[in-house]
Amino acid sequence: MPRQRKPAPLWLRPERKRSGKVASRAAWLILDGGKQYPTGCFEGDFAAAERALAEHNIAKHTPSRSLRDLEAIPVADVLILYLEARRRLIEASDPIGYRRLKGRIGRLNEFFGGKRLSDIKGPLCRDYVVARKRTGGARRDLEDLRAAIGHHQTQGLHRGVVKVPLPEKGEGRDRFLTREEAARLLWVCWRYRETQTVHRGSNRGQAVQTDKRPLRHLARFILLGLYTGTRAGALAAASFHRGKGRAYVDLDKGLFYRRAEGNRVTKKRQPVVKLPSHLVAHLRRWAVTPRRDGTMPEFAVEWNGKPIASVKTAFASAVRLAGLEEDASPHVLRHTAATWLMQRGVSIWEASGFLGMTPDVLINVYGHHHPDFQSGAAGAFKNRGKNSVSLGKLLGDRPGA
Repeated sequence: MPRQRKPAPLWLRPERKRSGKVASRAAWLILDGGKQYPTGCFEGDFAAAERALAEHNIAKHTPSRSLRDLEAIPVADVLILYLEARRRLIEASDPIGYRRLKGRIGRLNEFFGGKRLSDIKGPLCRDYVVARKRTGGARRDLEDLRAAIGHHQTQGLHRGVVKVPLPEKGEGRDRFLTREEAARLLWVCWRYRETQTVHRGSNRGQAVQTDKRPLRHLARFILLGLYTGTRAGALAAASFHRGKGRAYVDLDKGLFYRRAEGNRVTKKRQPVVKLPSHLVAHLRRWAVTPRRDGTMPEFAVEWNGKPIASVKTAFASAVRLAGLEEDASPHVLRHTAATWLMQRGVSIWEASGFLGMTPDVLINVYGHHHPDFQSGAAGAFKNRGKNSVSLGKLLGDRPGA
């Protein structure tokens, strides 16, 4: 039996200099079959380089499509077939969602790819949770593994039953931003200037501020999130023009069609939302503000003239600079919108429709912020009959009370 080929390794290509100047920075490359493949990642981006390596290993693998026993099926085959199926369904309509799925499949392939389907049992899945360190992230990854195995079985490609145990769901976060915190976050995003280190001249080694404002695009993202409660993926796809894969912002009617054109309806509701008037005013101004090259923007939130792919890194920087608790993620904007609606006394029915959230979830997670929360039950104890006696008075009449 031929020896199984080892997976391709990463190699850090050293910095290159010409005439004493840096010609190219140190960068991560993939070494495979005597060839070098660029990852597009510099020395400090090891995590991104690992993701590129995982995607490289997936892309070069050709899975079998014949019916086999569990002991003969590499998990890598199962993952790749599932990724191919999902690519055909969602890559064009939801490129951001597909890119995230690709990253999760890459992580799963790193850990499980060399295993056989018969190895997927409780102990191995628990080892993955430990290795992943974040229980919530591990659960999401294992849900994909479960879906991939289910897809493999429905295609008639394996015999037997494989169960993927999931870690317990974590408690829902109730972290939200106060109006003062939201204002600080927006102020930081608008005012922050990039700092660079001087490498030549009398000021060599000093950090100086530039005219670059690398967080200003995030201010738009935050405003949209706070005042619509929309998930990050739909905010990233928000466009002033209709098109496949775009969530359309109708500036004439003040409506935001959150579900991107061509996307299927999923359990994560994305209903049309009526935009607040002050937000519409911002959006209309953004739509007619030219980019640096003079062209007009197509998306509500852009970075270097293109729609954003993710704001996790920028959001974490803004949270740190604003002095907020560093566990705040972009999803806190949705929590904040729901909390503010409840604090303002908006009806459960109207708020749930606005947020794209079931009334049950809204009541269970955010209902205690509503001014009418359990007011009837609490008020019932005040309505005593004419002949009733106060419990406080009874206790006060007892000796030693």
